[in-house]
Amino acid sequence: MSSPTADDGLWCRRFHPAPDAGRRLVCFPHAGGSASFYHPVSAALSPGVDVIAVQYPGRQDRRREPAIDDIHLLADRIAEALGAWSDRPLTFFGHSMGALVAFEVARRLERDGDGPLRLFASGRRAPSMYRDEQVHRRDDDGIVAELRAMSGTDARVLDDDEMLRMVLPALRSDYKAVETYRSEPAAVVRCPVTVLVGDDDPKTTLDEARSWDAHTTGDFDLRVFPGGHFYLADRPEEVMTVLSDHFTSAALPHHA
Repeated sequence: MSSPTADDGLWCRRFHPAPDAGRRLVCFPHAGGSASFYHPVSAALSPGVDVIAVQYPGRQDRRREPAIDDIHLLADRIAEALGAWSDRPLTFFGHSMGALVAFEVARRLERDGDGPLRLFASGRRAPSMYRDEQVHRRDDDGIVAELRAMSGTDARVLDDDEMLRMVLPALRSDYKAVETYRSEPAAVVRCPVTVLVGDDDPKTTLDEARSWDAHTTGDFDLRVFPGGHFYLADRPEEVMTVLSDHFTSAALPHHA
């Protein structure tokens, strides 16, 4: 197994390295999100789980890089970067856009060898469930209005024109990636899938969440929480319990 390279370092953030942990969680951010969104998850699970948060280009310390506005291309790049981190079993967690990216990365890893032990898909309808949304075509005010409606962005960012100018290009690119994404017909993963969703999420109905069942040949589980699209910000302890139960429920296989 090769060691992580400089390019892998661009994609993967380890806020609390746990070199002795026997398991690894890879977290995929939402549209406009960054690796730092998962800092609390890393803190909560360390040192028993080695948590990696993916950093997409076009934000924070990668803000000078062009963002990638295609889910499939983004998944290609991330799958390549994760190859150096496959020395222990991987579990994926992706929220919103991150759920789609995690699904496509899992498909690539399974195609080439070992995929994740489980995919946690949060706050996102199944890959086959299409809505004709065109947020990426709105003007800047329209995109900011969408952010306010989703309640997932720090109000200090929304009220700071300079910060908004910094994040809007990547955000628009992310929305384009999500809204133009189409899964391949009958696309599935072999790993089990657990879907987490808020019961008042305007972006994902319960039926759309249940439709993930058609995208796995493994077990399927649906967890519903009180709240909207960013239910996990209000229910962190409950979400962490779901993840902790996964890591403690059974002995995990060893990857050489």
